[in-house]
Amino acid sequence: MARTGGTGPGRRARTGAAPAPSRRDFPLLHAGAWWVWALGLAAAATRTTNPLLLALLVGVASYVVAARRTEAPWARAYGAFLRLAVVVLVIRLGFAVLLGSPVPGTHTLLTLPEIPLPEWAQGVRLGGRVTAEGVLFAFYDALRLATLLVCVGAANALASPVRLLKSLPGALYEAGLAVVVAMTFAPHLVADVRRLRAARRLRGRPDRGLRGLLQVGLPVLEGALERSVSLAAAMDARGYGRTASVPRAVRRTTAALTLGGLLGVCAGTYALLADTGAAYGFPLLAAGVLAAAGGLWLGGRRAVRSRYRPDPWGVRAWLVAGSGVAVAALLVLLADEPALHPGVVPLVAPVLPLWPALAVLVGLVPAFAAPPAPPLTRTAPEPAP
Repeated sequence: MARTGGTGPGRRARTGAAPAPSRRDFPLLHAGAWWVWALGLAAAATRTTNPLLLALLVGVASYVVAARRTEAPWARAYGAFLRLAVVVLVIRLGFAVLLGSPVPGTHTLLTLPEIPLPEWAQGVRLGGRVTAEGVLFAFYDALRLATLLVCVGAANALASPVRLLKSLPGALYEAGLAVVVAMTFAPHLVADVRRLRAARRLRGRPDRGLRGLLQVGLPVLEGALERSVSLAAAMDARGYGRTASVPRAVRRTTAALTLGGLLGVCAGTYALLADTGAAYGFPLLAAGVLAAAGGLWLGGRRAVRSRYRPDPWGVRAWLVAGSGVAVAALLVLLADEPALHPGVVPLVAPVLPLWPALAVLVGLVPAFAAPPAPPLTRTAPEPAP
């Protein structure tokens, strides 16, 4: 009997379709390298309030995303993070205008009617004089937070959550799986909403307003529930949740090392990011990392799973991760540069410091060192009978 299907070279030769790019032609970068690079940029953003440097960090992250982003669904998350950063910026400025700012100023922009508050709300002001110094201070502070969100969005757009899950230690597998499932379902929900709204428009029915929202939202919710049930059945069939038997002493040691290590990492990171306390920050952070790594290694003994074709950590991954770490380390070393924190009282125009700007540009290394994204695979038209 003649074969009617197949996806091998013979079928591609008959249909004229271009061969799909293989993993050897376009190797994927390790997802952990993208996260290390993005977190390095985020750590650098915490070391300055200079709007020019923060804008340069956003530009570096955006350029790398534009150069190395794939067509995968998670790659579209960068636009959402950019919009979220703008929302954070607007909300922070709105609070500064309505509630005032602790920064004194002499340049009055406008004066809002001040609403008297009860005695128990002393110290809180609603309305009143809005100064340029207060608004500028809030803008610098909000721009730093927005830059952090943009850096995290770059990691989400560049790193595959599924491949990152494969690289997680066994102790973090269950928590990572929950995050990956949530991040994978979000693009599907957005696609369902767009598909249903397009279908309603084609039928001449309204797709906006409360009625349109209900008539679109209910099918989307129903589809999400059906997809969740199917996923739960598939996970159950594959043995998700099985754990190996581990002695009680090992479990207690694992919990102590993990909890103590995380506390050490948090305390050491806080000491490094604070203006003072960097002397004990490095030893505390190193001890926390070692303890947490030991706890994760012991905790991985409970997970029973195999790993198919693990992603290698090669030279490109070292370059990408090293560029992010280098940006953070150079900004920490240049922390005494006065231009990193432009003053607002009195008002001074921020300047772009040379050496910190060059340090930020090191973050562009992934745009050239990371492997390029595979081209879109387009299906060739079927030959006429």
